Amino acid sequence: MLWHRAIQLLTSLHLLSSASGSGFLATVPNVVDTGYAKYRGNLSFPNTVAYLGIPYAEPPLGDRRFRAPITLDTNRVTQAAGGKVIDATEYPDFCVQGSTGAGDAGGAGSEDCLKVNIYAPAGAKAGANLPVLVYIHGGGYFYGNPRNWPFDGWIHQSPNVVIVSVYYRLDSLGFLSTPEFADPANGDFNAGFSDQVEALKWVQKHISAFGGNPRKVTINGESAGGSSVELHLVAQTDENLFSGVIAQSVYRTPLATPEQRAPQFQAYAVKAGCGTGSVPDQLACLRNASLSALAPAQDFVASQSTGYRQFQPVLDGKIFTDFPTRQISEGKFANVPVMVGSTTNETLSGGTSIAAALESFFPSITNATAAAFEAEYPIADFASAALQFQAATGESELLCARHIIATAVSKRNKAWTYRYNQANPTSGSISVGHAAENWMMFQGSNTGFNGTGMFTPMTPIEDAFASELIAYWLSFVRAGDPNTFKLARSPEWTEFSSAERNRIVLQQDPQNRTTVSGSFVEQQSAGETERCEFVQSQVGVQQC
Repeated sequence: MLWHRAIQLLTSLHLLSSASGSGFLATVPNVVDTGYAKYRGNLSFPNTVAYLGIPYAEPPLGDRRFRAPITLDTNRVTQAAGGKVIDATEYPDFCVQGSTGAGDAGGAGSEDCLKVNIYAPAGAKAGANLPVLVYIHGGGYFYGNPRNWPFDGWIHQSPNVVIVSVYYRLDSLGFLSTPEFADPANGDFNAGFSDQVEALKWVQKHISAFGGNPRKVTINGESAGGSSVELHLVAQTDENLFSGVIAQSVYRTPLATPEQRAPQFQAYAVKAGCGTGSVPDQLACLRNASLSALAPAQDFVASQSTGYRQFQPVLDGKIFTDFPTRQISEGKFANVPVMVGSTTNETLSGGTSIAAALESFFPSITNATAAAFEAEYPIADFASAALQFQAATGESELLCARHIIATAVSKRNKAWTYRYNQANPTSGSISVGHAAENWMMFQGSNTGFNGTGMFTPMTPIEDAFASELIAYWLSFVRAGDPNTFKLARSPEWTEFSSAERNRIVLQQDPQNRTTVSGSFVEQQSAGETERCEFVQSQVGVQQC
């Protein structure tokens, strides 16, 4: 961004004028010493530094393709730096992208992408013990570039937190699966999810150098990032890596078994030119294949009309031992406070046939089961067939995670839920669709093809609403409660409970006043509760 570059130039001139004394570097507000390397970031606001592209694991190259990440070799980083300050003022290469299916082709990006962007108050250092937000981006597990969701403005508004945004492997490079991965000699299930875990472990070891408190970490994600956050709640890991959760529009994609993914693996291998021999032979071929062979192969698989098309997390019996909905319903999840919600008009399906859409999204659903789902959404309950379709698909795909997670969490901890009700003004629609809040929370950001994005100007009322959202989010990060540090004009966000299913509706002031909040509290309807309890009961066929 332009202000990044301008501040970077001023900072570089300042550093050059200082000669090279290490004592001076320790006082520069945009240089941090991790103990194994010094990094120089962008002073993107007078009170904000963005350290971009900090590695958290070894590059997953060569034989490491399709395997879990290896812990960062800090000695290697130290030797490579040779005593010099490492430049961290440019966004790193993003992870290799898949096609969105909207006329683009995937393949842009790099395999050497296991990095984090860190946003911190200027001058923050070890001992500050600032609460930490770790953000996991969305994109269906097959695309997404953290550059499109910058956090400089969040720190500028609230310079009392540290924010970490994670790059993790996507599509086939992150989530290739075959039953033969049960033998670690062949590879690892859920490599892209293990990247996220490794990033959280790096945060535990090193975020204190940036002023962060590793004992006060909130994980946050939207869409596939929200799905990731839900999976972290139930994942079998050997460490406590977070103390709070913010889950936005949880993508309830099926957690297939490796056996269900076997046809996908074979189709991918054949398309990449690696279709012959045993599975270990095919994997050896795939590890030697160029990205120009793998990118079309993963896009080809995604274009198929039936079955498990996208490369996504699997039920591996190790990290994930059951479907998350079932584990959450049974109380088998991390006991932490949660904020969870969705947008008003979410659905990831198109068309007019509810049954066909559900069968496409959940490949294990039968015709009879899809018909039973449709019966739960009689047209008489909705103002139009379009709203009926939206609810019947969107609740299973996204919306009901709000009810399922909040109901379980509220039995033993605190839970807050929301309905985001402000359309993306660049969408050309009054419908509040999936990811609408991203535009508001990230400087008018819209993502494009192959890691690209566009930022559009925001009006004063939009800026005011964005600051209200950011205050709620960072209040939860700082205090475990969205109300503690909310803006004075914002309403009290009432907790969710099974007895009173309160949630906040987040929206601009209808009269376009910047000094008055448009948000208000409502109760989840009895109809939505009943339908989501039905969705929850279908965990076996939905596999999520």
